[in-house]
Amino acid sequence: MTRRRSAILVLEDGRTFPGEAYGSVGETFGEAVFNTGMTGYQETLTDPSYHRQVVVQTAPHIGNTGVNGEDDESGRIWVAGYVVRDPARIGSNWRATGGLEDRLATEGVVGISGVDTRALTRHLRERGAMRVGISSVDTDPQSLLARVRQAPQMVGADLSAEVSTPEPYVVEALGEHRFTVAALDLGIKRNVPRRLATRGVTTHVLPASSSIDQMLATGADAIFLSPGPGDPATADAPVELAREALRREVPLFGICFGSQILGRALGFGTYKLGYGHRGINQPVLDRVTGKVEVTSHNHGFAVEVPGVGAGAVVPDQVIDTDFGGVRVSHVCLNDNVVEGLRAVDLPAFTVQYHPEAAAGPHDADYLFDRFADLIEGRTHSKGRSNA
Repeated sequence: MTRRRSAILVLEDGRTFPGEAYGSVGETFGEAVFNTGMTGYQETLTDPSYHRQVVVQTAPHIGNTGVNGEDDESGRIWVAGYVVRDPARIGSNWRATGGLEDRLATEGVVGISGVDTRALTRHLRERGAMRVGISSVDTDPQSLLARVRQAPQMVGADLSAEVSTPEPYVVEALGEHRFTVAALDLGIKRNVPRRLATRGVTTHVLPASSSIDQMLATGADAIFLSPGPGDPATADAPVELAREALRREVPLFGICFGSQILGRALGFGTYKLGYGHRGINQPVLDRVTGKVEVTSHNHGFAVEVPGVGAGAVVPDQVIDTDFGGVRVSHVCLNDNVVEGLRAVDLPAFTVQYHPEAAAGPHDADYLFDRFADLIEGRTHSKGRSNA
């Protein structure tokens, strides 16, 4: 067996992990985060929300099912780097069209294997997500550490324009057309318009720089604020768009980054989590139904409720805002993080997790039905008022 090329991973606090090159040979930098999903690595790799992040897979065996041409959530791999413990020597699945390492190498994704990912994950849980470098060309830890500390941080990073579509496109409804939705692409995954299409919704996906008038010019009955990467505190233009949609009482649904955008539009703040939520096994309480859902997450920031500290239980009560009352509709049962908002007086709601999870649980798929019902109710209400 041919010996793999040596590689190292260096965190910004100086902790170093040796390993072997996996994927493309080279050097990369980003924010080190860990994903706890045991399946769905192809969805993770192609999720634009992972832009500029180096993903550590906590599951020890990665690549077992290869890759295929159907499970991508965008047109490319977005992770800045990839860290695994034991890469599969052979990918085996009836849908596979190639191997994971070959795909990483083809797209220039620098990775490292043979790493003690359990120790690395424990370190990130204790110290928090931080900058990291992987190199298979310079294996001197001090040399790499100096460059890691020069890399940009995630706080203050405005990244949605870097992952957004350059031109609008349309995903048609399946079967009978019911509604039209304009989606602001801050890093949308393909499965969002697919889930809407099965409910008779035609989705117009527009660039992140779009205005409210451009979105409504599509004939939209509602607006969707997509997931995406970066610090929501930098997304002033999308926040103003959301505020204008609220003023016009246009139905709104936001997911993940979109939830944080709508939260800011309602007057809430945002903050960076210590190490974030990333994986397909996060328990969330839906306060509307009283059910606990197993959900898919990928977020490093969260909405901050005024007067409630991070990690504290958010009271189930109406919060006054400039746009009327708002309730925290969903909370994470692991750490009490706000996972959803619902406007009491306007047709708007959000969740900070992913009901469109392709390889994950489907417990939250009903939220797309809730969105369709919201649009239908608003459409009927407008029809009566115009009669």
